[in-house]
Amino acid sequence: MNVDTLIDAIHTHGWCIWDDFLTPEQVSELRASIPANWQQSGIGRDMDYVQEARVRKDKIQWLAPEMGVPVQYYLQQMEDLRAAVNRHLYLGLFEYEAHFAKYEPGDFYKKHLDSFRGQSNRKLTTVFYLNDHWVAEDGGELVMYDLDDQHLAQVAPKAGRLVVFLSENFPHEVLPAHKRRYSIAGWYRVNGNTGDRLDVAR
Repeated sequence: MNVDTLIDAIHTHGWCIWDDFLTPEQVSELRASIPANWQQSGIGRDMDYVQEARVRKDKIQWLAPEMGVPVQYYLQQMEDLRAAVNRHLYLGLFEYEAHFAKYEPGDFYKKHLDSFRGQSNRKLTTVFYLNDHWVAEDGGELVMYDLDDQHLAQVAPKAGRLVVFLSENFPHEVLPAHKRRYSIAGWYRVNGNTGDRLDVAR
């Protein structure tokens, strides 16, 4: 698979699964960059942000270039993807934010949309998986739906797999994991302000 195939899939279907987006060696290096310190995840943004364990139980750590070369490389791949999508699909993506996510056994994330209520600045979602030797019994699948609540796909979180979809169009959930599960969740955003102001991610 290549970027052109991904762009065609996003244009036609609104979502795409790209296996072996990174090599096993690159996945291993990225997994070794996972931080030891985590924060409990939440829902909402800014003044609406709350921690709600009935909705999601994963822990997160935001990606930053200071985490090392593997993270810098991943962020550069996401920047290259942003440029390609803008060139062909004219989505106006101007910024990318992402975090590591850790699901312990029993953790889940209930069905949701990635664009915040009353906002439309998250346009394209990415999920990249870091889990070697993942089998069906391990659970933790990403389940995707359309806006009519019709089931579209159930995606195993296998190492090297990248899932990309339009943030406003596809409700999704993470089923309970049965062993520790790692991923990188990310979002391409558009500028939510007008004029000369920039709507920075965080």
